[in-house]
Amino acid sequence: MFYIVQKYNIIPYFCAKASNTKMNFNQIIGQEYLVNYLKRTVDNGKISHAQLFVGNEGVGALPMAIAYASYLICKDHKEPEKCRAKCEKLQHPDLHFAFPVATNEAVKKHPVSSLFLTEWREFLLENPYAGLFDWYKFLGIENKQGRIGVDEAQDIVKKLRLKPYEGTYQVMIIWMPEKMNIAASNKLLKLIEEPPTKTILLLVTENEEQIISTIQSRCQVLHFGNLSEGQITQELLNKESIEEIEAIKVAHQADGNYNKALKIFQNKSDDTIFDQWFVVWVRAAFRAKGNASVINDLIGWSNEISGKGRETQKQFLQYCMQVFRQAMLLNYKAESLVYLQPKTKGFKLENFAPFIHNGNIIGLTDELSDALYHIERNGNAKIILLDLSIKLTRLLHAKEVTSD
Repeated sequence: MFYIVQKYNIIPYFCAKASNTKMNFNQIIGQEYLVNYLKRTVDNGKISHAQLFVGNEGVGALPMAIAYASYLICKDHKEPEKCRAKCEKLQHPDLHFAFPVATNEAVKKHPVSSLFLTEWREFLLENPYAGLFDWYKFLGIENKQGRIGVDEAQDIVKKLRLKPYEGTYQVMIIWMPEKMNIAASNKLLKLIEEPPTKTILLLVTENEEQIISTIQSRCQVLHFGNLSEGQITQELLNKESIEEIEAIKVAHQADGNYNKALKIFQNKSDDTIFDQWFVVWVRAAFRAKGNASVINDLIGWSNEISGKGRETQKQFLQYCMQVFRQAMLLNYKAESLVYLQPKTKGFKLENFAPFIHNGNIIGLTDELSDALYHIERNGNAKIILLDLSIKLTRLLHAKEVTSD
């Protein structure tokens, strides 16, 4: 369900072909209500100067922001076709971007978005529905945590001091503002509250709760729902060489995420290796009860995963949450909601499902959330993962709560 909340005084590589990725309203998958709403705000001249687009990966919040920016910039332009062509290539002088970055082989210090614009355009034109971890892998920084730092905030303020280059609106799209550190957030507060004339800020996030409240309160918030299986199926049929039966199967597994659907279709999902790590982990945890020697297996597993980089660890823990929830749904006969299909030989979700129930699902989710929290904040991954593993041993053997 889509809804709008006004919060003033109270927010290279695996995917679609570049020829199919024009980022205008006609190319947005689903989200019809929001498309119509955003058009009306421009047509009626009721445009909020700071807006927060909130949506899970693969639902289209970023391509919607780009389409909206193009509509704003080009609606009253003297040459609208040329204007839209520049926006679709992400090269319009009044369309600005800020996004998480980190040092890599090319940029050794003080990384800011302007140093990565060539890569950013290539990345988005290949798949505007891609996620943050895909961006990190594209830059070769998947073992680091990207940030929007104070240098970036200074660049944003400097860019937006200037008037629109072509006399219409200028738009700054900040992708993943939850990655702003406190110094950057504080530096942008005044700008977000009172931007220059004809300047619009669009913040696009997957984690609204991680954005400081003083920024949220200055934005109008639009929430994006997950895509339906029918919408993903139709988009795959329109854009990819795929049979209808296969498209339906992929859409079911994608869980409302078009980016994930593309990965499944092209067999490039990280879930395969995550699946293998998960199976090794839970099998060792099962054996560990009453068998102290198996603790060495859990220590070895924790050491291995701790060497994979923090973003990979976070993605894996989120995958584990997904598996546990899917197992519980299967255990309680909600087969129609189960889309996960583990590929590790000898592991079947239906055999694992009886061990995930009302007696341990909350504990499992809480412990995984805590581990994610501490890894995000640069805790010692070996200690965090080993502690999580020992707790998993206890939780997997917890008894289901039954009513008398």
